[in-house]
Order: sequence, then C-alpha cells, then structure tokens
Amino acid sequence: MSYQNQPQQPPQQPPPGWGQPPMQPPGWGQPPMPPRKNNAGKIVGFSCLGIVGAFVLLAILGSLVSSGGDTTAKSGGKTAVASEKPTKAAEKAEKAEKEEAAEKPKKADPKPKPEPAAAGPVKVSAKKATFTPGVLHDGGKYTSVSITIANNGDKPINVNPLYFSITDTNGTKHTAELAKDERQIDTVDLAPGENITGVVTGEGEFTAKYVTYTDGLFGDPVRGNVS
Repeated sequence: MSYQNQPQQPPQQPPPGWGQPPMQPPGWGQPPMPPRKNNAGKIVGFSCLGIVGAFVLLAILGSLVSSGGDTTAKSGGKTAVASEKPTKAAEKAEKAEKEEAAEKPKKADPKPKPEPAAAGPVKVSAKKATFTPGVLHDGGKYTSVSITIANNGDKPINVNPLYFSITDTNGTKHTAELAKDERQIDTVDLAPGENITGVVTGEGEFTAKYVTYTDGLFGDPVRGNVS
C-alpha cells in the first residue's frame, strides 16, 4: 500500500505543559535542614564537673584545717603537760619535805645551863683528882674532883662541901659525900679576893664533866668544867 499520494498533515502540537517537569510543591525538593546542635548537655556536664570540683576542694580544705587543728591541739596538750610537770614535781618535793619534817623527832629544848664561872663574882675551877680514902671511908668506890673557888665579888661567900655537886659525862648528878676523901674542901667564909682549894667526892666510879657550886639554898649556881 502506497502512502505517497496521501497529503501530508501538519505536525501536531503537544499539549501545553507536556515535556516540562512536573511542578513540585514548594520546599519539596530542598535538602532537609541539619538539626541544630543541642548545647544543654554540655552545660549540664560542665555544671556537674564544677560541683564535683567544688566538693573536692572543700574536702581538701577541710582535711588541712582538721590536721592543723589536731597539730595545734597536740602542741597545746604537750605545752600543758610540760607546764604541769614542774608544778607536780614541786608539789611532790614539798610533800616529801613535809613528811620528812614530820618524821624527824622534835628537838627537846635544851636545859638552861648554869652561869659560867667567869660571868659572876664567884669563879669555880675543877680538875680530875685521885681518890684518897679518909677516916670515914667504908671501902666503897668513889670519885674525887679537885676544886678551886675564888671570890671575885665585893661580898663574902660561904663555902661548904654540901654546896657542891658533880655531873658525869652521862648527865648523872652526884651529890658530895662527906669525909670520904681526906682532902675534902673546908667549910669557910671567903672574903672578897680570897680563894680556897679542896676535894669534892661523889659515890661510884664515873667520869666527871663539871662541878656546880650554889651559895646556900637560894644562891645562883656557878659551874666549872672538869679538865
């Protein structure tokens, strides 16, 4: 079949809009916006780190303060103990002294000593002598002392063997024994400036320490040490 004789028809026009890309809704073909970065997490993280750091710092400061206080307390305690030691030592020493003083026996008041021979008008000198039996010696043991008595006053004094006594080294007092020694001192009155020597005898064997003379019953005693 031949188409050469058929008349040519003009080319047909495509309908309007054909061949054009279809219309897209506004914003459809645009790439999606990237999500915004959220900084809230970072802020929270930094806040937590700050809080933790603050707690750590406070803990360190607290430990330093505590250690300093302990050191001060210890040093203060040591100072207090050191200051208390001398006080306690002084108290112990004082207590020991009081106890020692309480244990010591109280010293007895010394007996009044007779007036020295040179202090008054009468002077008594004495020395050891050998016992020489007299007419009234009964065979017993006796001790004799040779005595010299001088009147240095301005009044006469009476001398009598009974006015003398002998005290031995043990403190025992021996009264004079009459007529036991043939050299017994005489009974006389001594005028001022006069003196007399004789023997005074005591019963028993002893070591004479001093001789005491008393003028009469109310006179003052005068002592002479035995040499």
